[in-house]
Amino acid sequence: MTIDNMARSLAKAIPATAPILKAGYRSSERMRSTLASYWPQTIRAHTEKITIAITAHCNLRCQGCKYGRDFMPGAQLPFDIVEKLLEDAAAAKIPAVRLYGGEPLLHPDVVRMVETATRLGVGCYMTTNALVLDRKIAALHAAGLRKVTIGYYGQDGAFDEYVQRPGRFARLVDSLENTRTMFGPDELEIQLNFLLSRRSATIEAVDEMIAFARRFQAKVHVDVVHYSLPYFQEGPERELQFRPEDRPAIDRVINHLLRLKAAEPSLLTESAPALAAFADWAMEQQGMRIPCDARKLLWVGADGSVMLCYVTFPLGNLHERRLSEMLYTPKHHRAARDAFLLNCPNCHCEAGSRVEKHPPSFRKYRRDAAARLASE
Repeated sequence: MTIDNMARSLAKAIPATAPILKAGYRSSERMRSTLASYWPQTIRAHTEKITIAITAHCNLRCQGCKYGRDFMPGAQLPFDIVEKLLEDAAAAKIPAVRLYGGEPLLHPDVVRMVETATRLGVGCYMTTNALVLDRKIAALHAAGLRKVTIGYYGQDGAFDEYVQRPGRFARLVDSLENTRTMFGPDELEIQLNFLLSRRSATIEAVDEMIAFARRFQAKVHVDVVHYSLPYFQEGPERELQFRPEDRPAIDRVINHLLRLKAAEPSLLTESAPALAAFADWAMEQQGMRIPCDARKLLWVGADGSVMLCYVTFPLGNLHERRLSEMLYTPKHHRAARDAFLLNCPNCHCEAGSRVEKHPPSFRKYRRDAAARLASE
């Protein structure tokens, strides 16, 4: 068992140790980053999480997503492929998988996939739009699912406009109310993924989201609108992307998020330095030169394609080879090094953890976060 896996086991057995162990992990990763800045050859792939897009089918048509339309239309992973993937992940001691889509709850074998991951000892959580979560959560919970993350795109009509389907916000509320009636926060963790875009960069939108999270006893994760994901949908006017004149609005929102973090640390999943950095990620995009830690990731598409991350570095296809044949090969390690060196589109996936793991960025944005709070 690796040191990382031992730490995870201890945190699971004794939850009070989790913050200390997480801080120790981040500190060790900063030392690794410093070493790698001089000797990049020390960077090697070490997968901690696999995101599996089990289906491209979706029951929404979100403004920011191409799944089911221009991206892998009709693609869906068969159960036997996912089962073999999970077997290989377990054999490699990979601690976590995320079931993703499209909309994963539309896959007919999603419960069997959770059961298989649980049986094999691979931690499993799911990213879902939650529209039918209440109809499947009993079976999923019995299979071992203990965490779901849900995209949050505003309230009422704003949500329906973004997902381009009328009446869906009301269905989401019903689903979450029914789910929470069945399973409380100690039985099922719910995380809202708040998309910070040009349309949501207001204090009012943040406060609505926070109230919604508290209503359903959920944590909040902040995602800055993307600029390089292959499945990200760009509108004709790039209406979701930030523009230079949006900087004051972004700063106001980041300052507000930092105040919320200071008042209630467990509500927001990101650290204060990570939140402070999001202002620059939003405005500078590829101009941010913070080493990528995609060495810890793998992404699997609904067509079986395997890549190091959500954007690039293809490693193979599960319809042709098993995952075990792609893991920790020279190609895999080379991709991890190239990601660290930003020999790639330089997206902002895992932006928060990248800030936490890069000593100069961590110091810079820790000071920035403190200065923002002090100026309020």
